[in-house]
Formats: sequence, structure tokens, C-alpha cells
Amino acid sequence: MTFMMVLLFCGLNGIAQDFTKYEKGSFIKGKDSIFYRVLFPENFDAAKQYPILFFLHGRGESGNDNQKQLTHGAKLFLKPEIRKQFPAIVVFPQCSSDSYWANVNISTEANGKRVFNFQEKGKPTKAMQALLDMVNNFMDKPYVNKKQVYVGGLSMGGMGTYELLRRRPRLFAAAFAICGGDNVANVQRYQKVPLWIFHGEKDDVVPVSCSTIIADQLKVLGHPAKLTLYPEANHNSWDPAFAEPDLLPWLFSNRKN
Repeated sequence: MTFMMVLLFCGLNGIAQDFTKYEKGSFIKGKDSIFYRVLFPENFDAAKQYPILFFLHGRGESGNDNQKQLTHGAKLFLKPEIRKQFPAIVVFPQCSSDSYWANVNISTEANGKRVFNFQEKGKPTKAMQALLDMVNNFMDKPYVNKKQVYVGGLSMGGMGTYELLRRRPRLFAAAFAICGGDNVANVQRYQKVPLWIFHGEKDDVVPVSCSTIIADQLKVLGHPAKLTLYPEANHNSWDPAFAEPDLLPWLFSNRKN
């Protein structure tokens, strides 16, 4: 085995070993079930209370392997300095391949452009209902600080973030949405939740307008969100978003009264 191959093997092995810190879990309630991975703080003490963050992945990480949802974002919360500065419970649920986090109809035009028609109101999808039940279950845990509950996500998960916010607007202390979208009529439901929105201006998968209309409506309602647009970023705007030094300090600084 060459030296470079040894380095590659060790690097990949280190990543895999790190991800084992995310404990595997599942939640089943009647016909609703969902897999998740959860990272507990170092030196976790069940007698104490901790902030909790639910992170929603994109469409490409859907499935039932309880692994792919860790593709984007999971490394961030494993950084020693992050774990030390923000001792929080981080949950990565996984959306099944036959469902979607949000109520949205997606069509493709003749030129290949995708069009997102977000629904107003409506019943939750199978995946969203399971997610809601799972979130409620975590809220029953004595070690969860109910004044510090957060949600964030990217792409389909950004859309799911908005939907979760409108279905549980009083639960969350703050949220962030990366390259997501929602029906503008739903915004009033979560207008009082502190929100940071990210999007790449060259996004050719989810148009940047899907984010800017949310920000514009929040401004109209008198509760402007933080909005960060990346002029050169395409759909993977989560990369610069995760690199924002103020993201987690801002997120965890918000608390419910």
C-alpha cells in the first residue's frame, strides 16, 4: 500500500469513526416511522438540560440507511471547538425516499428548469408527520431545554424547515434555511421566529427567488430575517453557510422567553 493510499485510508477511517459518535435511533408511532442519528454533548449528563437542534437534509440524502443524512453538516458539529463551545444535542432525521419533507409540487419546464409550487396549509407529508411525532417525543425528554429548540436544513431540508416552523411556530427559538423555499402565504405563521436565510445567486436547482420572497415578506410583516446571498454559489450554498463563523453563535444565542 502506497503512502498516499495509507493517508487516504486513514482519513476515510477517521471520518467513519467520527460519525459513529452519532448514535443510531428510530421512532415508530403507528404507521409513522423515521430513522435518525443523534449526537449528544461530550460528558452528557441526563440530569442536566441541553439545547437541541434538528437538522433536515436534502433530497439526495433520502433513504432508510440511517447514514446518508450525515453527508452535509454532520462534520461541523463534530469539531472539538464546536462541541466545547456549544454543548447541544444534534439530531439528523432521515426522510424516506418515497416521501418529502415539505408539501410542494415540483414540475419541469421544457427548458429543463424546475418549478416549485409550495402549498399553503394542507396535511403534512408522511415524512413530515413522522418528523413531527419524533420532535414531540424529544420534547418529552427531561434533558431537553425547551427554551433552546432549533431547526435548520438545506434544499429539501430548507423547505422542510419552513414547514416545520409553520406547524410548530411556538416551539423554536431560532432557525436557519439554506437554499429552501415556501409559499409566501405561510410566512405569517413563523414571522416571529428569528431566521437566517442562505442562498446561492447562481443556484440552478432551487431559484434564489424562493428564498428572497420569504425574506421580503418577513420584512413587510415587520420581522426581517438575516439574509445572506452568495453571488458565485450554485446549489451547494451550504458550504459557505456552514463556514459562516457567526452561524452557530447567532443560532444558540436565541432563547425562548
